[in-house]
Amino acid sequence: MKARLGRAVLPLLWALLCACASPAAPAAPVRDIATFDRAEAVQAGWDSAAPPGDGWVPVKLIDDWSQRWPQHDGVVWYRLRFTDDGTAARGLLIDYACLAQAVYLNGSLLHADVSQVEPLSRSWVKPDYFVVDKPLLRAGTNELLVRVSGFAAYQPGFGTVSVGAPGAVQSAYQRGLFQRFYVRLISFAISAVLGTVFALMWLLRRKETVFGWYALSELFGSLHGYNYVATSPWPLAGTHVWESLNMALFVLETTCAALFLFRFMDRRFPRLEKAMWVWTLAAAGVAVLLPHWNGTHRNLWLGPTVLLGYATNLWFVLRALRSRRADAVVMAICTSVPLLVSLHDLALYLGWVHGDAFLLGLTSVFGLIGVAFALAWRFVGALRQVENFNVELRQEVAGATARLTDTLAHKHQLELDNARINERLNLVRDVHDGFGGTLLGTISELEHGAVSMDVRQMAQKLRGLRDDLRLILDSTQAGEADFAQSLAPLRHRWTQRLELDGIRARWDLDAADGLHLGASAQLDVLRLLQEALTNVLKHSSARKVEVRFARDQSGWSLHVHDDGVGLPGEGVGVAGTGMASLRARARRLGGTLEWSGEGGGTGLDLRVAAPKSTDIPPQ
Repeated sequence: MKARLGRAVLPLLWALLCACASPAAPAAPVRDIATFDRAEAVQAGWDSAAPPGDGWVPVKLIDDWSQRWPQHDGVVWYRLRFTDDGTAARGLLIDYACLAQAVYLNGSLLHADVSQVEPLSRSWVKPDYFVVDKPLLRAGTNELLVRVSGFAAYQPGFGTVSVGAPGAVQSAYQRGLFQRFYVRLISFAISAVLGTVFALMWLLRRKETVFGWYALSELFGSLHGYNYVATSPWPLAGTHVWESLNMALFVLETTCAALFLFRFMDRRFPRLEKAMWVWTLAAAGVAVLLPHWNGTHRNLWLGPTVLLGYATNLWFVLRALRSRRADAVVMAICTSVPLLVSLHDLALYLGWVHGDAFLLGLTSVFGLIGVAFALAWRFVGALRQVENFNVELRQEVAGATARLTDTLAHKHQLELDNARINERLNLVRDVHDGFGGTLLGTISELEHGAVSMDVRQMAQKLRGLRDDLRLILDSTQAGEADFAQSLAPLRHRWTQRLELDGIRARWDLDAADGLHLGASAQLDVLRLLQEALTNVLKHSSARKVEVRFARDQSGWSLHVHDDGVGLPGEGVGVAGTGMASLRARARRLGGTLEWSGEGGGTGLDLRVAAPKSTDIPPQ
């Protein structure tokens, strides 16, 4: 699939290259245009206001006067003559002038750059177009003079001149303006935008250093690319400072681009990278400290930097093709196109070929395609990982849910078994402590005859045993019923029993409706109430007793009060074993038990707080 992708993308990129990299001149000759590539030139000083009378030499346009006068800094006048019938307006196109120019036709000034002395204007970034008519345009021979100001170190010179029908010449001017200026302006904007976007991406995700190095390479590249669209060296002091800084930016751009390519392939070369940074910092330092010297000798930095750029790009292309990663292959193709085009621009810059058509700016679209594909590839890969993670997460959650369900079910079963065991233990304890103890005591008394017992006393003991047994049976059978239903049998039996002894009972148990305590807790409450009533029956000599149950948001309470003789203190010395049993039951219920009984009857108050999870409505 990756190989098919590469075969599909390569023809598309090649077609885009052919479309973008068309030459500045039209492919076919345009009618009604005469293009002049021959002229005469003469050198002059910075203050030259008119061309010298002699010293003119013939030149071929495009001319670079540093080839002829390698030490000349200042002004060169260019002169060419053409004939015209003078019957119609003509378009005049000056293709190239470096650095600043002033244009005269038949002795009249057509145009002059803002600054023809330092800091020099930069006319070379775009062509100039004029429409001339009578009286400037003469019938017969016309003379065009162009005053060009420049420095020998920066390829000063003059390009071809085209004269013809205004419409045709203007069309040629628009094509040249687009290819030489607007395309580079677009390239500058693309680099600036990409650098800013990737810088923000790196700031938000610092570990993605590949984004950071790409951002720096694009930002430095945009500053270096501004050299092709700036019409003046402002805000810098002059041409030398401008060229010095421009070369430092080129070195920085190349170093950051190399590091981007290394990180894109997940590689590090510590020694090489250290050497690169030493070279880069040296270039930047010299550019700041010695700008005038560095500007005129900027090519000293050019050779090693260009070799570094070509070497890292070649390494990246070979590495990417070997890896067969789709994003790396596409990026390698998009990197190769500007690399090949840069050979043409390098030859043009070094003067090996003549012309003014620098084409590297036309290839910025390939960098945009490469990084866009790499981003899309990474995004799709990350999205695929997220989708796979979501599938795995759902599977893990389902498995964990199943395991948790089994664990909870097992825990619930263990809790049920534990509750049954506790209920059985409580039942055994209650049978042993209550019914069993009373039964054994009665049997012992009968066997040893230590106490003479009449029939009435025997009946009372047997009734106590019967009530105790009924209490245990009722509590085990009513575990799911509310507390009021469990109280009903005890209330009935004890009402009858108290009335036989002349004690009137008053019961207030309405608040117990709807309360569920569980079998064990119900049995503790019923036993506690039974023992309290037994004390009333045996010890109080009371004539009436009140049993009241109350509930509120904080919990519930049980109150047993009689009008008998009362108990000393907190019931000390009276039924001590029974008192201990009552307090033990209160502790099991999680409540507090209080006695009152000095001279005004006996009172028992049991208070139990509601569990945090229990919602007890107020009564």
